[in-house]
Amino acid sequence: MITKEATEVAPVPATVVPEPPRPAKKRRRAWDEAPRWQIYLPLGIYLVFTLIPFYWILLFSLRPAGSTSLVPWPMTFDHFEKVWTDRSFGTYFQNSVLVGVATLFMTTLVALAGGYALARFNFKVKQLFMLALLCSQFVPGALLLVPLFEIFAELQMINSLGSVILAETVFQLPLSIILISNFIKNVPYSLEEAAWVDGCGRMKAFRIVVLPLLRPGLIAVGSFAFVHSWNHFLFALMFLNNQEKQTIPVGLNTLMGADSVDLGALAAGGIIAAVPVVIVFAFIQKWLITGFSAGAVKG
Repeated sequence: MITKEATEVAPVPATVVPEPPRPAKKRRRAWDEAPRWQIYLPLGIYLVFTLIPFYWILLFSLRPAGSTSLVPWPMTFDHFEKVWTDRSFGTYFQNSVLVGVATLFMTTLVALAGGYALARFNFKVKQLFMLALLCSQFVPGALLLVPLFEIFAELQMINSLGSVILAETVFQLPLSIILISNFIKNVPYSLEEAAWVDGCGRMKAFRIVVLPLLRPGLIAVGSFAFVHSWNHFLFALMFLNNQEKQTIPVGLNTLMGADSVDLGALAAGGIIAAVPVVIVFAFIQKWLITGFSAGAVKG
């Protein structure tokens, strides 16, 4: 016989619905509450002080000689024609491009080999070699002008662009090797090992696996070497005596006489010297920032 208690169904416990997680409270910083004008006003002042010198040099290069107008109108290109033809800036430009490109390739190739050796091999004097690279950055180039001049004189390289290229390359190598070695350390060593297992040698594995990953670092090192050699004045002044071998920085120096200065020609020459560098940086700025930030991280 079924009793009443047996027919009663036990109550089902209520399902507890968990509360959704509360979003983390965002930490408020001091500048989040600052008005917009307190941010844009200092930036605007800094931008004005930065752009005024560029506008001033553009003004002197485009306005007629003797004009005192603050607006380059009527606009003239006589100063550019004067420095390009009469002052041989076309020749200076070609020499600077040759020195810059040659320094770029030589610095990049040697730094790539040295950086790979520091990143992948262990040898007894490795730490001492790194210390020597760092200490070499404290030696000014003017201190070595006399011994470099004597060496190039013995090699009969005075008044040759090769002497400037070699000197620029030597002074760019320490920093370039350090940057490249740190960048290679960020590339996993297992990638090379996997290529070796697949039958690649060390050189082929480096060329196929590692080298494509080093593109930002190579662009950063190469651009730094190019800009430094393009703007460097001292080596070209000391090692090059023939006017047909001079570079743009030395050419700009010839525009300043002992008694007077042709401001229009000097401003036009400065723009000719600055425009190629600005164009290069405009195209490689993304790779440049990536390369320097990656090369600064210890692997």
